[in-house]
Amino acid sequence: MDEGAGPAALEALVRTTIERACAVGGEAPDLAAALDQALTRLVEVTRTIHTADVPAGVRLANASLYLEAAGHAVVAWIWLEQLLATGDGDDSLRQGKRKACHYFYRYELPRTAAQFDLLASLDTTTLDADATWL
Repeated sequence: MDEGAGPAALEALVRTTIERACAVGGEAPDLAAALDQALTRLVEVTRTIHTADVPAGVRLANASLYLEAAGHAVVAWIWLEQLLATGDGDDSLRQGKRKACHYFYRYELPRTAAQFDLLASLDTTTLDADATWL
């Protein structure tokens, strides 16, 4: 896909889920708000990295951290979809999916805030280290 069409398509899909979750009520709107915040940061940070007037090495210096944070945002979206799919059912499978979703939103997704902050700064710590120091 050209000119960021892939990320834009992903953002549209995630935002559709966020809107659905906000309309459902219960716990879903709170989770949707957390996902919206992470998605917004992902879009902003991606734009910052992509448009920065710096050498490519600086843009790629924290690529693994970017992949982790972006992956967490996508997994949070998948968990929100799973939560919405449970509906009003109260069987063990649905209860387990809800609890797994809560875990991810409570323990995993919050870590992305610090990751996105570091990524947005275009930090060069890893590039500045001399190989002989390691």
